[in-house]
Amino acid sequence: MMDGERLGDTAPTYDRFPEEARLTLDAIIAARRDVRRRFLPDPIPAEILRHVLEAAHQAPSVGLSQPWDFLVITSELTRAKVASHVDEERARYQASLAHGRRGIFSQLKVHGIMEAPVLLVVTSTRERGGSNVLGRYTQPEATEYSTCLAIQNLWLAARAEGIGVGWVSFYQPEVVANLLGLPPSVKALAMLCMGYVDGFDPSPELAMFEWASARPLSWAVHYERWGNQEVSPLEQAIAAIAPLDEEAMALTAKHQASLTKPAGSLGMLEEISVRLAGITKVAPPRVPESATVAIFAGDHGVVRSGVTSWPSAVTTQMVGNFLAGGAAINAIARQVGAEVVVVDVGVASEFAPANGLLRRKVRPGTGDIAIEPAMTLAEARQAVEVGVEVARELVAAGARLLVTGEMGIGNTTPSAAIIAEITGMAPSAITGRGTGIDDSMHRRKVAVVEGALRRARSNGDLADPLRLLAELGGLEIAALAGFVVGAAASRVPVIIDGVIATAALGVAARLAPLVVEYAIAGHLSQEPAAKAMLAHLAMRPLLDLDLRLGEGTGAALALPLVQAAARVAQEMATFESAGVTHKDEAAQGA
Repeated sequence: MMDGERLGDTAPTYDRFPEEARLTLDAIIAARRDVRRRFLPDPIPAEILRHVLEAAHQAPSVGLSQPWDFLVITSELTRAKVASHVDEERARYQASLAHGRRGIFSQLKVHGIMEAPVLLVVTSTRERGGSNVLGRYTQPEATEYSTCLAIQNLWLAARAEGIGVGWVSFYQPEVVANLLGLPPSVKALAMLCMGYVDGFDPSPELAMFEWASARPLSWAVHYERWGNQEVSPLEQAIAAIAPLDEEAMALTAKHQASLTKPAGSLGMLEEISVRLAGITKVAPPRVPESATVAIFAGDHGVVRSGVTSWPSAVTTQMVGNFLAGGAAINAIARQVGAEVVVVDVGVASEFAPANGLLRRKVRPGTGDIAIEPAMTLAEARQAVEVGVEVARELVAAGARLLVTGEMGIGNTTPSAAIIAEITGMAPSAITGRGTGIDDSMHRRKVAVVEGALRRARSNGDLADPLRLLAELGGLEIAALAGFVVGAAASRVPVIIDGVIATAALGVAARLAPLVVEYAIAGHLSQEPAAKAMLAHLAMRPLLDLDLRLGEGTGAALALPLVQAAARVAQEMATFESAGVTHKDEAAQGA
């Protein structure tokens, strides 16, 4: 929360600009757009271009080094060479996308190099200002930051003049340097298309095409320490969860009845389409093409109590396998067109930065629930909020459907304990064999779950979901619970995987009961605890394939069915449009 002693209620005047000037600046900032379309051929007058460049040149810079230069290109031949390279890089990127995202990306225009009358290449160099540039000693990258400040000044000054600016990022700097004959001492930090435009969009183009959306300020502001925000992500998410939209559901159910098929003949697909309409408030629902599997990973101290034949080191190794694209979930995700991200919320090892890895570690593994709490209450909340934040960030990045995944050797034990507590069932009835343990180890596992429940219950009431997680949970289980809450708060469906994900769903339902309406059970795990939790929540799984791998595999396999439910509602003909006689009409005519 904000420090009321340090932040005042009224602004002193000092050297403040008049209100009209401040409001104009606010309007320019709000109206700035990254322009790629609708450039007009009208040339930019030399004096206007110079004025815009002068604004850029007045930007603050590290050590007053002004590390930037501006290369103004109007030659059609030169721009064509650059555009050809950019198009090649665009094609490479498009080929790398999951096919769900690829279709959206194909609608986007990434540059207007040939349409805009000016291509401005902004270069940056670390070889200006001598060897003792103030501020560059510890942070040499401040050179590039300074150049970005110049670009921002330029962008705002251009918008004030009615000039559109579009930042081109699909290029290899060394290739552009060769094409333009740049000296080796400078780097092409930005290529900007500049020109007058036939109107500015009311919102960013990427948001209009649902590629991404802006984050609200409240997500980005922390006070005094990281994570101390005006409203916690968990409370903010819970407050945002609303019931499904009844009107959209009713309209979709009515639409289903008009399609060229006997009523109810598509079974659960019809039910899912109605629920998707209620979740998204769109009737009939759009196909959620862009889907992301989030694999939350964490280690478990209970492994030390002999509940699995697999060593904890496998968690770390499998994270590496996920990042390399070699796991079962990677293969299935490629098949169904989903993206995969891995979230380290509690792995005992540390990972270097990697594409597709979100480093959100709360602590390196849990305590052994057989003899001690898994984590503190504060850590449980922090892990849940990791899940909330990952969900909302993925939705902001364009995901329209989320898929639960997890990795953590030993995590079926805390899952069984949590589900036993929530459902009231005996551990002996719901504790499964996880990764395939023998009878002796299974008896040991049941005893550990029973002992963990006795210990946890003796420490206090487990009705509080955060206390339940602190006593018996896993860091990835807690994060998955938050992930489900975050999905519901963002009004996107979330497909639930196996026993670990169903345990997390049970906790999420205690945090916010309405989340169950946003969750779709992907499959029926072989683990008896998963079956118990689905029955407890009155949920029907889409698939029953004898799966028990985890990782999100069963949920990902269900993804095409969820998408098919929406596509049928979107694309199937009605009796009227197809000219097909409905049985009721036939009966009336008989």
